[in-house]
Amino acid sequence: MKRKWLVLMLTVVTAIVLAACGAKDKKDEATGDAGAEKDGGGGEFRVGMEAGYAPFNWTQQDDANGAVKIADNAEYAGGYDVQMAKKIAEGLGKKLVIVKLEWDGLVPALQSNKIDAIIAGMSPTKERKQTIDFTENYYTSDFVMVIKKGSEYEKAKSIQDFSGAKITSQLNTSNYNVIDQIKDVKKQTAMDNFPAMRVALEAGKIDGYVAERPEGISAAAANDKFTYVKFEKGFDTDISNTSIAVGLRKGDADLEKINEILKGISEDDRQKIMEEAIHQQPAAQ
Repeated sequence: MKRKWLVLMLTVVTAIVLAACGAKDKKDEATGDAGAEKDGGGGEFRVGMEAGYAPFNWTQQDDANGAVKIADNAEYAGGYDVQMAKKIAEGLGKKLVIVKLEWDGLVPALQSNKIDAIIAGMSPTKERKQTIDFTENYYTSDFVMVIKKGSEYEKAKSIQDFSGAKITSQLNTSNYNVIDQIKDVKKQTAMDNFPAMRVALEAGKIDGYVAERPEGISAAAANDKFTYVKFEKGFDTDISNTSIAVGLRKGDADLEKINEILKGISEDDRQKIMEEAIHQQPAAQ
């Protein structure tokens, strides 16, 4: 009788232990899934950029000069944005992953959680702030006009000196919008990227294109037929249109942390990184 009672007790205890272990496994599994979702993919910091906007970002064939491999791609991304992204990822304690996207696809990719941040030479305009948040600026520049050397516009001092000229810039940017401030300008269809504008300029299809100063320096360095105009009477624009910041999803908990990381990068260091980027960029970009 005692033997039967002992067997019965052991059976009950075993059943209780197994049930408890099963419940714990299910709880751990649920917690693990939630943790992975919150972590954003195992400690990765996924950054979106065009990788075609030198000297801010470009595409190259190897990891020279600190370039980072592009996700799902045999190529690498280099440039000012990449170096800043590396510093931010390190500060966050996460692995940097570069995701190459078309300009118009950056904000949708951020909103749909395909990327964690936009570090792509993007200005924190009022329009963009309606859909995403931005950190403090990590670069500030001004607008210039990239032209061909020896053209009638080489001695221009004011934006109005380009009255009647064929001018363009990049699609969906403040660079393109300010062209309207030039009286009687022949505003051309916006282009997808700056390499395309350089081709159009050299071919004589346009007289110039609006860009930030780093692109003007880059274009002149890449092609000795190009130069750029620094205006004495330039475009009337908010500083947000010539500043660059990191784009984040609305309410992103890392915003303040990234701002702290950016504060730790001195202005001298930022200028040094930009100068290196201008020097290192591929000639074709």
